[in-house]
Order: sequence, then C-alpha cells, then structure tokens
Amino acid sequence: MSKAPKPVGSYPLARKAGGLLFLSGVGPRIAGSDQHDSGVPGLSLDHNGNFKEFDFAAQVHSVFANVKAILEENGSSWEKLVDIQVFLVDMKRDFHTFNRIYAEYFADVDPKPCRTTIAINALPTPIAIELKCVAEPND
Repeated sequence: MSKAPKPVGSYPLARKAGGLLFLSGVGPRIAGSDQHDSGVPGLSLDHNGNFKEFDFAAQVHSVFANVKAILEENGSSWEKLVDIQVFLVDMKRDFHTFNRIYAEYFADVDPKPCRTTIAINALPTPIAIELKCVAEPND
C-alpha cells in the first residue's frame, strides 16, 4: 500500500519513461483520505466548504512527504529530483513561506533541482499547493 494519497482522477502517481521518473501532480492530502473530505493537514472546512482553519506550512510539509513517498516507492529519492513545478493558489500569501520551507528541505541537496513556481486560481480539491516533479532513478 502506498504511503501517498491516491490520485483524484484516472492517472498514475508516477510513470517511468526515458530513464526518468515523472510524478503526476502531488498535493498535501494524507494517504487514505478521500478527495471529498479534507484529509489535508492544517485544514478544516465548515459545512459550506469554507475554511475554518488553514495552515499553509503544514500543507507544504505534507506535499513534500508525499513526493518523497512516491519517489521511494518508484526507485528514486529526494536527492534525485531534477525538476519541480510548484503550483500555488495564492502566490502573494504563500510564496515566501514556501520558499523558506523549500530551502530547508534542499539545504543539503547538491545539485539542486530546477524549479518553476506558477500562480493558479484553483486546484481540484481544497488544497493550496501541488507539485509536478521529474526525478532520476537511484543508481
């Protein structure tokens, strides 16, 4: 059983091609949670789906844990990431927090992966961040 949450659509968590591992968009939901419940650390919603509690830093730590789990389950690792696309729902509010946490997770990684951060207006579930990653396999 995967330590990462199931995809919210008909696609794999990861696929190997051309000697690389491509991860589908990875969010912060906890493995075993349903796409219709929150299942997101630091997030609780009222009966209308409005935020009661929101902790973006908790979502960042959770999405990184999910990426690590998918990488390890597919024969790669955090240090083998070569490219990361970051999708943020609120760039103004969350970019600096993301950058700070990202720097902590990659402090000892050399070479560091390329990265692109993209502002978007929504994701398909009530999350504020999603990562799209490419990695090399472990040697």
